[in-house]
Amino acid sequence: MKKVMVAMSGGVDSSLVAVLLKEQGYAVTGVTMHLWEGDDDGIHESQCCSLEMVAGARRVCAQYDIPYYVFNYQREFRKHVIQYFINEYATGATPNPCMACNRDLKFRVLLERAQTLGFDYLATGHYARIQHDPQGKAHTLWRGVDHAKDQSYVLYMLQQHELERTLFPLGGLDKPTVRQMARERLLATADRPESQDICFIPDNDYRRFLHDEAPEIFEPGPIVDHTGTVLGEHRGLPHYTIGQRKGLGITTTEPMYVTGLDPARNVLIVGPARTTNRSTCTVADVRFVDGQPLTAPRECLVQIRAHALARPATITPVAGGQVRVHFHEPQRAITPGQAAVFYAGDQVLGGGRIMRFTAADNDGLPPEDDR
Repeated sequence: MKKVMVAMSGGVDSSLVAVLLKEQGYAVTGVTMHLWEGDDDGIHESQCCSLEMVAGARRVCAQYDIPYYVFNYQREFRKHVIQYFINEYATGATPNPCMACNRDLKFRVLLERAQTLGFDYLATGHYARIQHDPQGKAHTLWRGVDHAKDQSYVLYMLQQHELERTLFPLGGLDKPTVRQMARERLLATADRPESQDICFIPDNDYRRFLHDEAPEIFEPGPIVDHTGTVLGEHRGLPHYTIGQRKGLGITTTEPMYVTGLDPARNVLIVGPARTTNRSTCTVADVRFVDGQPLTAPRECLVQIRAHALARPATITPVAGGQVRVHFHEPQRAITPGQAAVFYAGDQVLGGGRIMRFTAADNDGLPPEDDR
């Protein structure tokens, strides 16, 4: 009998995963990662991995006679997720902490622990699909069939050795079906609300969180347009992100949008709507699911935000293992710090981190460092 460790957040998705796998004959153990020092205050009921959510996971496991444990990973979470989140904002980028959590916690630390403890697989409630090669030669990653819930964008970094030992049982289901299946099984978490994106910021106010954790990164500075004309003063670069219009506090003859953040000079760069459109960006820290580097230009689809549509583009290898993305049509608000994920239809090819713009990405605009 194959042994599966199920990462349980306390929501309906991971709860159903544990039960479905047990119904399929696996030896299932449920685990919850205790990730941060504020996740046991019992106040935020929909908070991922909070005390309330742990209680829900524990009830589901008790209902189906599934062993259940809580692992303490607060130190690792602060190092790999919270500190990463702060560091990215300090350098003028806009991070996605879910990617850091998947890369460094769920599919590294937890997967390694599962292997050490003798489990054959780690299973999660992600809406994505893995096609396992029975001969173990190649495993592929695909979007979940429910594109509205698809989470493949935050999983692009998974490699062959991780896919080989990972299960995504919900990838072929849509959310309403998952809810219905949970209700049919009388799961305590069947009608649990969706957890919010940033689990360690209960009030969803990331600016307040950054002010508390790193007040030194909120130094006021000039707001300039693309000619270098000073239009006003910003309140600290972490208050802003590419494409933002509201809250700039400046008066101009036409609406202005954030087009760049220059932390070296502590300058916020703005421009009219048309200047938020770019056709190219450079991507670093690139990983391809098949483990093979890109050696020639390739046509594919590229997605630049978690809830954006993937758009046609050409990806080309450049020096240092990086990849240049050229979209067939300009895209609005390409944002450094976010991921660019490459797809062939619904299949995930790989992806990487969008870098700050340089002269190679100028689209007729000056690079951020030269403005």
